[in-house]
Amino acid sequence: MPEFETAFHARRVEALLGSLIREEPVIAVHGPRSVGKSTLLRRFAAERGVDVVDLDDPAVRDAVEASPSLAVADKPPLCIDEYQRVPELLDALKARLNRSGEARGVAVLTGSTRHDAIPRTAQALTGRLHNMVIWPLSQGEIEGEKEDLLTALRDDPDATVMRWPSSSTSRDEYIDRICTGGFPLALARGALARSRWFDDYVRTSIERDATELAKVRQRQVLSDLLARLAGQTAQVLNVSAAAEELGVDRKTVEAYVRLLEDLFLVSRLPAWGKTLSSRVASKPKVHVVDSGLAARLLRIGPAKLRSLDPTALTEFGHLLETFAVGEIRKQVSWLGEPVTIGHWRRGDDDEVDLVVEFDDGRVLAFEVKAGERVGTRGFNSLRAIRDSLGARFIAGVVLTLGSRSYTYQDRLHVMPIDRIWRQNSEPPLTTRPEG
Repeated sequence: MPEFETAFHARRVEALLGSLIREEPVIAVHGPRSVGKSTLLRRFAAERGVDVVDLDDPAVRDAVEASPSLAVADKPPLCIDEYQRVPELLDALKARLNRSGEARGVAVLTGSTRHDAIPRTAQALTGRLHNMVIWPLSQGEIEGEKEDLLTALRDDPDATVMRWPSSSTSRDEYIDRICTGGFPLALARGALARSRWFDDYVRTSIERDATELAKVRQRQVLSDLLARLAGQTAQVLNVSAAAEELGVDRKTVEAYVRLLEDLFLVSRLPAWGKTLSSRVASKPKVHVVDSGLAARLLRIGPAKLRSLDPTALTEFGHLLETFAVGEIRKQVSWLGEPVTIGHWRRGDDDEVDLVVEFDDGRVLAFEVKAGERVGTRGFNSLRAIRDSLGARFIAGVVLTLGSRSYTYQDRLHVMPIDRIWRQNSEPPLTTRPEG
């Protein structure tokens, strides 16, 4: 894996931001703290010759709180970092839009909490604000590769499998990538320093950010819940079991799960189905937003994951799924079109780790396997969803630790996990390998 300093390139969402600001009056870019929002905003502002208002700076924050209308009076585009620290800014921005009639390109805001987590007084820009999410760096951004797996599979899945036929990525390299994650500041550190960084990150999120966002009465419970959710990453969320284990009521746990989502520490992957009722009827899965953070919360490092300990093998499978789902979710975030993602479950036997539904109703489905080979039974769930959807089903892909891509049968394929972000030009393998 290349060093972060030499591998950094502009984030893929940067181009999307530049496009959307020509169409929308206000863009809000949300994402985890220390994920690169400020860097993105500074680059955006510098290209347009404007300043950034940094509300993480106490002096700047005090000045803006004293006169929010003055803070939004400059020439557009206004660039405001960590806007949730002075939510009254949105009311001032709304007043400006009402007076001026400006329809596009007025402001870009960044925030480390979800927009709907801000107090009701901040919900001033309904219909005028477009939300974007920036996640930790993708493996392609780290490598300098321009990933296009989702669009390639949507356009021509058979050609995509032939185009990316094989991989030389080892299990050990996948483990290193999982434990490193995609936070820029974590990538720039060695293993021990990275562990300290993750610990400080969690501590700050719980002790400062959570307290500022909500009146958290039991910070230890919140911390314990985050650790428990890390142990459940890539599994169905069971709020009742968490409440019983932590010794608190279910309502408190539900509120705290939502708070951890609002702080971009965990993410719910909703159930997906052909109808709205089927989606509501099933429980979501929970994923820690970064596999490196998840591994650290579990106190599990590369050495343990490389062992044949049964517990480590189970944890590796869950972390691998969180890693792969997270990488695909990052590609979804910069597509610039409506896309629905979820997991699919039918009874106890059929389960698909990730379903990606495009706005036209067509579907891609992904299964993540922590092995090199896929037997016939490994396709059962993808086959079931394919047969259920008919023509709407574009392709189902089993992502493995193996080295080869191939087509198993009609619209069902196998690809190495690194095909999510890496391309090569080796001769295509068009037939199913023996065994």
